[in-house]
Amino acid sequence: MLKIENLHARVEDAEILHGVDLVVPAGEVHAIMGPNGAGKSTLSYVLAGRDGYEATQGCALLDGEDLLGLEPESRAAKGVFLSFQYPVEIPGVPTLTFLRLALNAQRKARGEAEVSSPEFLKLVRAKAAALKIDPDMLKRPVNVGFSGGEKKRLETLQMMVLEPRFAILDETDSGLDIDALRIVSEGVNALRAADRSMLVITHYQRLLDYIRPDRVHVLVDGRIVDSGGPELAHELEARGYDRYGKAA
Repeated sequence: MLKIENLHARVEDAEILHGVDLVVPAGEVHAIMGPNGAGKSTLSYVLAGRDGYEATQGCALLDGEDLLGLEPESRAAKGVFLSFQYPVEIPGVPTLTFLRLALNAQRKARGEAEVSSPEFLKLVRAKAAALKIDPDMLKRPVNVGFSGGEKKRLETLQMMVLEPRFAILDETDSGLDIDALRIVSEGVNALRAADRSMLVITHYQRLLDYIRPDRVHVLVDGRIVDSGGPELAHELEARGYDRYGKAA
């Protein structure tokens, strides 16, 4: 599914990633953990194509095609989805309108027929109900006036509507209380499939109690310095990242 080789990237004049190697097979969920400033969010932004984040060396292949040569909208049409740590507000654009435009834009880019209004409303209402999202929220501008937990639920709804091939969750547990964390995690877990992979970026092991990864990777100073099973997250929670200082 996703194969990253020797990925270097910089933001302005600072190199943040110093040779990341990572393989996420189809059907698997992998977690990236690491201290502040390690490059976790930079990795997510480089994969999604965010402006200002420049890959200077290496490749990132999705189903054999290098994402780094594609525009962000083309990556989205290929099935890349990024859940932001801090979701942005879009004043004046109702959430329902945004979701339908995003879905139909991706379908059009893939040569698929657009979803009609009745079909779309039926789809969104069912998925919103699963996330306990009030239908009135969908009429409001995207993320405007929403709490942190409400924003994360709406991002999860976007992912459930778009059904990406490869989803990147950048600290999706940030700002969530226990109930919201459980609901969002249930929405994410419902998307696990043999033809879909996910990369979960987090500081804390608690999220991985709800979204159980197949593999955990430790990113320190722009490099992956360790990998293991889900038990590695528990070790990091207990011992921290100090032991990786020399390796970094």
